[in-house]
Amino acid sequence: MRLRPPVSRPASRLLRALPALVLALAARAAPAAGPVVPTARPAAPAAKSSTAADLQDDTTQGLLRLGARLSARGDYATAEIAYWQILHDPNLSVPEEKDTLLALAHMLRKSGSSTKAAAIYEKFLKEFPYDDRVPDALLELGRTLRSMGVYRLAISRFYSVINSTLKFPPQEFEHYELLAKTAQFEIAETHFEAGEYAEASKYFSRVTLLDLAPADRARASFMEASARALEGDLPGTVASLKTFLLQFPRDTNAPEARYLLATTLRELHRPGEALAVTMDLLLDERARDASDPRRLSYWQRRTGNEIANEFFQDGDPVNALAIYQNLGKMSAEPGWRLPITYQIALCYERLHQLDGARGAYREIIAAAAPPADGAAPSAEIVELGAMAAWRLAQLEWRDSKDRQFDHFFTTSASPSS
Repeated sequence: MRLRPPVSRPASRLLRALPALVLALAARAAPAAGPVVPTARPAAPAAKSSTAADLQDDTTQGLLRLGARLSARGDYATAEIAYWQILHDPNLSVPEEKDTLLALAHMLRKSGSSTKAAAIYEKFLKEFPYDDRVPDALLELGRTLRSMGVYRLAISRFYSVINSTLKFPPQEFEHYELLAKTAQFEIAETHFEAGEYAEASKYFSRVTLLDLAPADRARASFMEASARALEGDLPGTVASLKTFLLQFPRDTNAPEARYLLATTLRELHRPGEALAVTMDLLLDERARDASDPRRLSYWQRRTGNEIANEFFQDGDPVNALAIYQNLGKMSAEPGWRLPITYQIALCYERLHQLDGARGAYREIIAAAAPPADGAAPSAEIVELGAMAAWRLAQLEWRDSKDRQFDHFFTTSASPSS
């Protein structure tokens, strides 16, 4: 039984026009057999019938190609009309119906019409349960259901992918083996999206044992660690992250993994290890060859800022200063460098290295001063300059008072003449 959705009047007019359009395109594209010779004799009925059948084939295939082109350029509404025109054809062959249903479902999923896409995939699976593309359709259906938040049913469909691959011919073994591995990965991803982090970490751990491409194994390993972190298993998170970084130190997710490792170690009250991981990220020579330098820079800055701030707030200005000094070298842009310089000055104050603090504050004040020509500094830099000027004044006042006290006690202690 074929689907018969209601069609609006404007859509009906377009449906009636599409076959004529495709016939015209087919006729225009057909190669000429020779010069046209006028004749008074009509063509034989048999020849007429054969030509009509050829044009009918061209119409179906033409509509499929038209739907694919419309979908590729984002005209999903018209593409859907083209696919439904095919499905309305009473003479549609079974292979063409299969192709059209899968193309329609793919287009609907791409357009965000997940509910309609799921219904089309379900129809394909019900009407053609022994088709070779059943495992692929089940995989796409599971992904569609997951995007709708129907996690239990999505996981069920992914398990069906694994079971269905056992029923198909051995000559397609490599393809179906890949589908089965992908389904296991999707099961783990679905548990993760559902917030079932304990289950997700368990399934990702199993996936890492499969014979996968290095990039896929790296992602599974990183996702296992991420799931453990969200689960709250701090020792397990540290162990998983260390394994990931040992096996895949150049992976795209390695900078984020170091961030997670450093923050987790801080939560476990292991500051020395947290500092080592942070400095490893900031000083990594491989940064020069990073495939995504912006992503690397983001995690370097975020990790350095968070860990340095925690050291400072916990009364450890020595380690905070070491991180801030390396952060300051990352960019000469004032919006980045001057706030870091301010933090460096605060560390110097706590360490009673007042000359270093004064030098840092004066650098900020000079940068915040209105220039004789050129663009004025931003409001944030001006405010930072005012803060630095206030702290410098406080330093000078305290220094002046300290000298007065020293002079007073020195004078009082000296013998009278």
